[in-house]
Amino acid sequence: MDGRGAHIPTVDDTPFRPRRARTVGLAVAGALAVVLVALAVGLSLEPGTGWGPLDTASTVVLGLLLCGGLVRLVSVRAVPTTEALVVRNVVLTRRVRWDEVLEVRFGRDDPWLVLGTADGEDVAVMAVQRSDGEHAQAEARRLARMVTARAARPHRS
Repeated sequence: MDGRGAHIPTVDDTPFRPRRARTVGLAVAGALAVVLVALAVGLSLEPGTGWGPLDTASTVVLGLLLCGGLVRLVSVRAVPTTEALVVRNVVLTRRVRWDEVLEVRFGRDDPWLVLGTADGEDVAVMAVQRSDGEHAQAEARRLARMVTARAARPHRS
């Protein structure tokens, strides 16, 4: 904690985020927005195209929806807290307590990391993606260490 009582995150508290997919997805969303706005405005200014204000508005709305979808797709993350890992995937966000995590799997053929939980459910952690190569492997190891350190499981006899 700093002098104001705010929590200063350590390296291990850094949120998990994809790298390559995020960079590519945001670039595509930006390019898509520029192209669709240019198309909508260009066609509306060209005489004789039959392109009206409703067409322009529809194209801009379509562009916003597509870009919003892409941004949501690449904004997946997993945020560690002292009590749990908050996993935000494309559609759902799930809070998984550290003591609920039984295993961290990142198999050779898996597109992203998976948590095996005590309730028998597998939780995909799309923030750690195979396409990130060695960085993804390092992040999987970091999460496994975090689970081991933070899960307060009673010892079984």
